[in-house]
Amino acid sequence: EIHKKFECRAWVTGLMRPFNSTEFLKSVVEQFYINFLQEEGKEEKAALGTQVLKIMGMTKKIYFAHEFKKFLKERSYFIVLNDILTIEEWDRIKACFPDNKKGSLILVSTEQIGVASLCVGAENGAPEHKQLFADQTLHVFYKKGSQDGKDLTEAGCSSQVNTASSDSSAGRKMFNRTETMLAAFKESRLIGRENEKSDILKLIANDNSRQREVICLWGMGGIGKTTIIRDIYQSEELAGNFDKRACITIMRPFNPQELLKNLAMQMECKDVEDLVKKLEVKKYLIVLDDLLSTTEWDALIPSFPATETSSRIIVTTRIKDIAKHCSKNSEHEKIYELKSLGQNDARDLFIEKVFDRTTNFYEQYPELVEQANLILKKCKGLPLAIVTIGGFLANQPKTAVEWRKLNEHISAELEMNPELGTIRTILMRSYDGLPYHLKSCFLYLPIFPEDYRIGRGRLARRWSAEGYSREVHGRSAEEIAGSYFMELISRSMILPSQQSIRSTKGIDACQVHDLMREISMSKSLEENLVFTLEQGCSVNTQGIARHLAINGNWERDKTEFESTVDMSRVRSVTVFGKWKSFFISDKMSLLRVLDLEDTTGLYDHHIKHIGNLLHLSYLSLRGCDDILHLPDSLGDLRQLETLDIRDTQVMMLPNTIIKLRKLQYLRAGGNSTNENVSYEEGVLEEIPHIMRNRLCLLPQCLLFSYLLSKDRDDLKIHDKCTMICCAILPAFAMCLDLYGVLVPRRMRKLKALRTLGVVNIGRRGKDVVQDIEGLTQLCKLGVTGVNKENGQELCSAVVGLRRLESLSIRSEGKPGLCDCLEGKFSFSETLQSLKLYGNLVKLPEWIQGLKNLVKLKLRSSRITEHDAAIQVLGNLPNLAFLHLLEKSLEGEEVRLNFQQGTFLSLVVLELSMGLEERLKSVKFEHGAARKLEVLKFGTRIYSGVLSDLRYLASLKEVLLKDYYTDYELACLRAELTEDPRRPIVKWV
Repeated sequence: EIHKKFECRAWVTGLMRPFNSTEFLKSVVEQFYINFLQEEGKEEKAALGTQVLKIMGMTKKIYFAHEFKKFLKERSYFIVLNDILTIEEWDRIKACFPDNKKGSLILVSTEQIGVASLCVGAENGAPEHKQLFADQTLHVFYKKGSQDGKDLTEAGCSSQVNTASSDSSAGRKMFNRTETMLAAFKESRLIGRENEKSDILKLIANDNSRQREVICLWGMGGIGKTTIIRDIYQSEELAGNFDKRACITIMRPFNPQELLKNLAMQMECKDVEDLVKKLEVKKYLIVLDDLLSTTEWDALIPSFPATETSSRIIVTTRIKDIAKHCSKNSEHEKIYELKSLGQNDARDLFIEKVFDRTTNFYEQYPELVEQANLILKKCKGLPLAIVTIGGFLANQPKTAVEWRKLNEHISAELEMNPELGTIRTILMRSYDGLPYHLKSCFLYLPIFPEDYRIGRGRLARRWSAEGYSREVHGRSAEEIAGSYFMELISRSMILPSQQSIRSTKGIDACQVHDLMREISMSKSLEENLVFTLEQGCSVNTQGIARHLAINGNWERDKTEFESTVDMSRVRSVTVFGKWKSFFISDKMSLLRVLDLEDTTGLYDHHIKHIGNLLHLSYLSLRGCDDILHLPDSLGDLRQLETLDIRDTQVMMLPNTIIKLRKLQYLRAGGNSTNENVSYEEGVLEEIPHIMRNRLCLLPQCLLFSYLLSKDRDDLKIHDKCTMICCAILPAFAMCLDLYGVLVPRRMRKLKALRTLGVVNIGRRGKDVVQDIEGLTQLCKLGVTGVNKENGQELCSAVVGLRRLESLSIRSEGKPGLCDCLEGKFSFSETLQSLKLYGNLVKLPEWIQGLKNLVKLKLRSSRITEHDAAIQVLGNLPNLAFLHLLEKSLEGEEVRLNFQQGTFLSLVVLELSMGLEERLKSVKFEHGAARKLEVLKFGTRIYSGVLSDLRYLASLKEVLLKDYYTDYELACLRAELTEDPRRPIVKWV
């Protein structure tokens, strides 16, 4: 059949290196001639042989190549190329053969998977792939549409890989990398990556630099790094720009000498020494795909000379810290994070993989839309997952029942289904590469429900309480745990859920990708770490895990709870949803963490005997708004390090709290749900006018307290009495700021405290301030109830806190902070964050001395000297976040002018003063706020107010709130169009 289909045939082995096109073509022509002679008795073959002899007799290269192409132009040919080493070899060979539309075929055999895929050609779209044998030692890549690869004579190229035994350790590592590379080809073509490709090409093609530069692309496994770099490497934009090019996928186990030898072959050098010599004088492009450690980079970089030839090295890695390490010696750090596909691009990729590109999915398959959305939700924009699952579903019945089965059993499918196993293999490589301490942290995450937003601080304090981190060289265990959080982000094991514009630390919360969560759940179950009580869990399962999580949909009784959970082993209990009294037992003698954040139905009597949990290190009642009073038994928790009672109704801490000598983190008081809402609007307006700003008559207090509590049918009589006596009555009788708590005397005994807030110093203010002064380890402090009697003492006490990093001072309403903070004070150089909530009229003089201040928030400060305030703040050299919130500025006409040379470090500016039409102008002079990236308006900005935004050289986003007319939006966009970067406008 081959003889009939192809007139000209040749099998080429043992290519001459360096490649010589004339010698190569001569060997091909010789085989043509021999084949023609073997087909005796056919006159047409004899005539072809004569033509071939004529070609062989030509001596000049240019005529030889011309006649060869001319000869093949009208004839079908079949060429087998054995042992192609590099894509550069293939590019030079391919140029010798015309695409004559005669059904001709070139079959390439290679040990390099990257070469095998690239030979098919980016112009043909992503290659199709088939595994030819069960042991996965032979794979084929072919042009899409060529009979699904069933007939190898239609294949574009084939690849033989990893023929070594997979029983050896090295063989297994090689096999894993093979799976990784195959997965890269499953990520399909660049759907939704046009902007990323353009950005990376700009980094590579920087004509202004003749230095050797390193461009690092990082992102989680399966995100498409290899796909986009492969496409860029073959792109027309880079063709001909470099004298020498090579693309290497780093194999495991890592062997730098073998890798450099491969590079030398790709660049047609005799050996590694010859490679280094040529790179010293040539402009080169080298791609190093899948770097896993800084050690690997350090072993390779000495062989790549840093000459002024505009050479470029591209590195792909899963780990951000490796990307930073690789680019640290470049003139400009060039690190690019490849993120998940957007919703629309993910949908398009999925539909293309499951159906034909032209399919109108929503009209033709409306019954599948719901299940498709659930699948895409699990994939969360991960191209590998989308393509692999889409390819699997393409060969399944297209019914809602089949797709629902996949959604409901995704964990089992990932583990058992060989067609989906690639996803698990790739993601498991990221887990396997974690150091031991990070594996423990990662396997802790299944405690939290799917898509749950996990706070960075909450997680770090829990890890610390569990013993996952320890104090090292003056850094607290919480700080060390916080670094673990960032390392998991860097390694793409967890995803930042919100790069908060309010956070000086950048990332303050995370989520776990659904597919990564499946892996963490599976591994955690193997290690007996996390057991989750949830709807559908088997009552016959004995939960012997260390960490117990109880979801809100679990509705069984005490008997089933006690028969299911081995309470003697439990180290942590986390409740999501409604509380039941039997969730805690004296049998939990080893309990270290009790996290009841946002639990409903939890009342004071439920925690009366909390002191029996002697090993408790972490207790969170945050958001339990039915908790009014803490029991005295709290003082028995001598191991307690974290106590979080924010957003409860607790107004006073028990006297026994001073026994907690290991306590490091104490947060209490209410948090305003809207930072822009001032105290006057959020609290005072809810209090009857007769009861404001003075001691109330007892009958009035009792009557108002009764009215607040009488409709609480869910409260027992004892709880109602507690609510009146411990919360409502004291709050109104003493006119307490509801955002703070009263603390007992001798708080200075809590020497380990690093975080304290929010403390109400309005009563016994001087005594409380003296206690605060003795807490020399404090890094974060929040106080309220500041007045003229205690303001100066507070400032003096703060001066002595030489480790303080964050300070919040609140006294809203009138007179507020007016004349309370005046004086010349020299606060610690460590102070980075400052919040001042209350009537100031003018900025305190000491603010201008805060040279290391990074974040400042002002609210209800009613500053009237606008220009002077902006000038002072503009001269703070490290101020990066400035939030001017509700009533921070006051006046009939407010004009803000950001002058040249001011706000040199500002990244985020929020203007939410609530001035409406009284804000007449916001102007930026040339050279002002040159690093500003985010400009947020919390209240309406009228047309004509903004001017000269074009001078904000780094502006990326303008965030809006409130309603805008079409005309106002048009004016705003007209102002922004003058900026060549065209910042994005978003509503928040």
